[in-house]
Amino acid sequence: MISLKKYLDSDQLDLPNVICQDPREVLPAAIKAYRSALVEMGSCSTDACPALGADLKRELGRLEAGLAAVVNREQVETTRQNVQEQLQDWGRRTAAHYRQTTSEVKDLLLVMARAAEAVGERDQRCAGQLNNVTARLESIASLEDLAEIRASIEQSAADLKSNLDRMAAEGKAAVEQLRAEVSLYQAKLEIAEETASRDALTGLRNRAWMESQIERRILRNGPLTLAIVDIDGFKAVNDEHGHLVGDELLRMFAGELQSASRSTDLIGRWGGDEFILALDCSIEEAKTQIDRLSAWACGGYKIGGNIAPIEVKVEASVGLAEHAPYESMVDLLARADAAMYKEKHASRNGPMRLRS
Repeated sequence: MISLKKYLDSDQLDLPNVICQDPREVLPAAIKAYRSALVEMGSCSTDACPALGADLKRELGRLEAGLAAVVNREQVETTRQNVQEQLQDWGRRTAAHYRQTTSEVKDLLLVMARAAEAVGERDQRCAGQLNNVTARLESIASLEDLAEIRASIEQSAADLKSNLDRMAAEGKAAVEQLRAEVSLYQAKLEIAEETASRDALTGLRNRAWMESQIERRILRNGPLTLAIVDIDGFKAVNDEHGHLVGDELLRMFAGELQSASRSTDLIGRWGGDEFILALDCSIEEAKTQIDRLSAWACGGYKIGGNIAPIEVKVEASVGLAEHAPYESMVDLLARADAAMYKEKHASRNGPMRLRS
């Protein structure tokens, strides 16, 4: 794959194996190939891990769409970093998902094996006891003493009742054990679902979960305002201090957003350095809430470094969009995203700026 950033950084193209002689024709072809690769990676991720591939496919599709317009060095580098982050995050989550799935299948097979073994032992024991009762009943035909016949019948009936009572008790115990096993696996499933709904880096809800909850709130027809928050200059933090510092900053910023939010607010990581909030209120009330988040989450952060703590000042751009009647989630998200980018390119008037 041709390095788009290297090409854009250079004044001339020196690729002896390129058939095209006009460098102006090489860049569009390379970008087209790169966009196609992103789409294919997204499609392959859904085949490799259907449970988690949709998130990666959606993010890569968003990055691919961003390359449709005129491309410069900053866009290429930002896209490269975002693709790397998405693939690394997806790889970690997928590995954890399959480790957990493998463990669950192993435990389930062991439970099934133990259950089958217990049922087999019980059936063999009961079969032997019933055979003894049958043999005793058959021997009655050869008896002539009525007292002995009566005693044999009474003993056989008592043994049969004892066997049936034991079978009922063992069946009840097996049902109780099975119920306990089901409860255990139900709890494990709930934990797995909770884990799958979380962003691996920040612990906030991930994009897929947020979209599902936004859809639900839209169907309720109540007030709903979305806020997309984008950290300004985050790329510079990664470039100057490294991705580990950038990751820690994202975790800290996410924690501050969570701390300053109301119990009814939904907060998630939208991707990269973007976060999303779903507020069940009008846009005017949402602006008040965002002002409060601004005072709390933006400002100076101290991040532990190898030698001394690194001080980073965080500012963010915010786009707000209030749900309109009959508006789809896609259109609502597009309006919030457009408002955020409009504010991001506008004049800087404060740590967190609003555009609606």
